[in-house]
Amino acid sequence: MINKKILIVGGGPAGLMAADFASRSGVEVTLADSMPTFGRKFLMAGKSGLNLTMHEDDVTFQTRIIHNNNTIEKALEEFGPNEVIEWAKSLGIKTFVGSTGRVFPTEMKASPLLRNWISRLDELGVTRQNRWKLKSISNKVATFETPQGLLNKSADGIVLALGGASWPKLGSNGDWKSLFDPAELESFQASNCSFMVKWSIKMSKYFGQPLKSIKLSAGSQSSRGEIIISQKGIEGGGIYSLSAQLKKGEDLILDLLPDWDNDKILKLLTMPWGKSSSSNVLRKRLKLEPIKQAILREFAMDVFKEPALLTKSIKSLKIPLNGTGPIQTAISTSGGVKMGSIDENFMLRGRPGVFCAGEMLDWDAPTGGYLITTCLATGRMAGKRALQFVSYC
Repeated sequence: MINKKILIVGGGPAGLMAADFASRSGVEVTLADSMPTFGRKFLMAGKSGLNLTMHEDDVTFQTRIIHNNNTIEKALEEFGPNEVIEWAKSLGIKTFVGSTGRVFPTEMKASPLLRNWISRLDELGVTRQNRWKLKSISNKVATFETPQGLLNKSADGIVLALGGASWPKLGSNGDWKSLFDPAELESFQASNCSFMVKWSIKMSKYFGQPLKSIKLSAGSQSSRGEIIISQKGIEGGGIYSLSAQLKKGEDLILDLLPDWDNDKILKLLTMPWGKSSSSNVLRKRLKLEPIKQAILREFAMDVFKEPALLTKSIKSLKIPLNGTGPIQTAISTSGGVKMGSIDENFMLRGRPGVFCAGEMLDWDAPTGGYLITTCLATGRMAGKRALQFVSYC
């Protein structure tokens, strides 16, 4: 396949993986991105510990990915959690499994992995171009706005991995929608995001504080991650993983004592209180810290004199939500290119030789490594299919 050219636009995990795969067969690969450096959102994701994937079987893993056809499944069948771990190992990155099954690099950071990955792409002969902003595509010719002015770049195959619409400062702003027919697109929605709550003034002293050792539930999904009480609502890993269910209208339910059963709590609450205040009873008998007591009072103040009802509220406290937080601060987005707009090879039905991958496609997944793994898997598959396409064109 000498003289064949593949152009990949987007330097996040999906684009990098497409370049990684496509560059192994003697094809000339160019990787372009609008930002000054590659993988900016990837680095941000790893700021508090890069969660690469989950230590679970492929079938269980795939149930957490929301999509409306089996194209995503095929990509994950070839590159799932085990393959991600082996891939990281091939880059010299050791991993470990955390207590919740999440897989992290031993160093916890994204930068060593990204640095090694880019070095490997250089060794494979990938040409990297930064500050190239895609303006249009026509007949497999991409026009970029570059520091040197407008530039046309032709290729035998093009992979678009342009990201979603969250974290615009990192290059993921969704402004590529103008390149598509509106019929090919689904509106962006915040995912893995904060949710709005109308707090009373009494909760203001807890803004910015974490609510730990709780269980959150929404529909059939649950999470044991912590959340942060913010001025406008709730944010944090615990609620991010439930965002798909919450956006469907499922109630958010908190279990403030997930390791205690109802009988134990009820027994302690029905013992005589004497002159003790409810605060002291909850603190001394149930070990409920002030922030848990505060949120309990916020939404269940009327049950404090009824031990059975109070027990029920402690174990299943409903938090009324008022929509999602701003899309710009979401971890990810759903929406983008409709899955029906691409074929089983990730190629756009109306544009032969142009493929799509990563978060720009309309699928959804919770945090916990599901997002990154699926971006890697779809990027790899798009790179593979682009390589197959150019070999026959």
